[in-house]
Amino acid sequence: MKHRDNYEFLTGAPIRRVIPTLALPSIISMMVTSFYNLADTYFVSQINTQSTAAVGVVFTIMSIFQAFGFFFGHGSGNFISRALGAKEKDSPAIMAATGFGYGVGFGILLTVIGLLFLTPISRSLGSTATILPYTEQYLSYILLGAPFIIGSLTLNLQMRFQGNAAYSMYGIMSGAVLNIALDPLLIFTCGLGIRGAAIATVVSQMVSFFILLWLTAHCDNQRINLRRFSFSPTYLKAIFSGGTPSLTRQGLGSVASLTMNIVASGFGDAAIAAMTVVIRVSFIILAAVIGLGHGYQPLCGFCYGAKLYKRVIDGFWFTVKCGTIFLTILAVLGFIFAEEVVTQFRNDPDVIEIGSAALRWQLISLPFTPFIMMSNMMMQTINRPVAANLLAASRRGLFYLPALLILPYLFGIFGLEICQTVSDTLSLALAIPVTFFEFRRMKHTLNQSHQHLRDAETDVGACGIAEKTDGDTRSDDCAVMERTANDRSERR
Repeated sequence: MKHRDNYEFLTGAPIRRVIPTLALPSIISMMVTSFYNLADTYFVSQINTQSTAAVGVVFTIMSIFQAFGFFFGHGSGNFISRALGAKEKDSPAIMAATGFGYGVGFGILLTVIGLLFLTPISRSLGSTATILPYTEQYLSYILLGAPFIIGSLTLNLQMRFQGNAAYSMYGIMSGAVLNIALDPLLIFTCGLGIRGAAIATVVSQMVSFFILLWLTAHCDNQRINLRRFSFSPTYLKAIFSGGTPSLTRQGLGSVASLTMNIVASGFGDAAIAAMTVVIRVSFIILAAVIGLGHGYQPLCGFCYGAKLYKRVIDGFWFTVKCGTIFLTILAVLGFIFAEEVVTQFRNDPDVIEIGSAALRWQLISLPFTPFIMMSNMMMQTINRPVAANLLAASRRGLFYLPALLILPYLFGIFGLEICQTVSDTLSLALAIPVTFFEFRRMKHTLNQSHQHLRDAETDVGACGIAEKTDGDTRSDDCAVMERTANDRSERR
């Protein structure tokens, strides 16, 4: 791949070229990963019902690994992008090693704890007496992969925040493709059953891990050198500031899904199946917008570090406009063909009736989500942890959970169908003032910088007039003023 100066590209190239260039690899990675998850579930389902259930039970643990991978990856990656934008020399490499080291170390800790308490954990996840042996087989191998899963996600996100989304895509896709190939080989050809599925997952994650680690040393990324690992509270605080919104999103998303299933169960199995289909369809639709946001975040971090605040704001609006147009088109099509969409997942009259109504209601508020998501991503990238956590909690927690507890009680199944729409509307109402307050703050800082520059230029001009009258007595002071003005102009 042709070498590209990421600083010049992210801070100077046209926004309409930068964001799609960085977003496309992320979108491809998400789509391949979604396909891999479907294929993995398919192969395991060919073994027996207990194996399928065991994989579903262990999915909670996989979600925990993913959540902490996002925590360490976003926490360190946000810092790295801002530091590179500010042209800091040492701190990006220190943070890369520190975030990676903490991520892998935490993964090892989870492995040890998980293996020591394998049976109690398996039971607490919901394994019955018949499912428990399969859960233990599968989970014992998956736990061995924790350091590699968390480490590969951390490296993937660090690369993406450096503007090297294509390289991160190679690492993630290679593991996903290998897993798809190993699943039938180990499960059926080698006769390993559910253990084969677990081994395939761990081996593919290890391959992704080592490919990404190799890429950090050879492809214009911050090289991982554990000798640069730092225990400094400054770096740990930065990881927590940038990473906690990811934990908030993941954690509340899990709680919301569990609560939704409990509430929907009061209306029968058809309601659970219908709402599950709607959530799955919504995730597939939103995956492209999330990928678009991933293209915005490196630009946001670099430009914020470089104090190019207008470009941060312009990039935000470009991303929101593209996402809103895309989702509006899909919302209109989905609204028209809602029954047909639900039928593709479950051809049951009750499921279709409930699911199509819920899908139509959710599609009404779907165009709101680009602004909500981009606001959250921007706050997380520019190190506004309070605002970022607040926005991260809003859509699937702060508003959605109360809606789930109140609206179905008041309006029955209709209340369940409109919960996400109500939550999205309230989340947008929260995101607008929070985002515009931050825009005003950036514009105020930019205006102050421009005023200082004009003052410095005025001082230099006055100094030139004084030199004509005072001779050399003022020349040294004028030279200092001129250098100051030039420095400010370069930073501008």
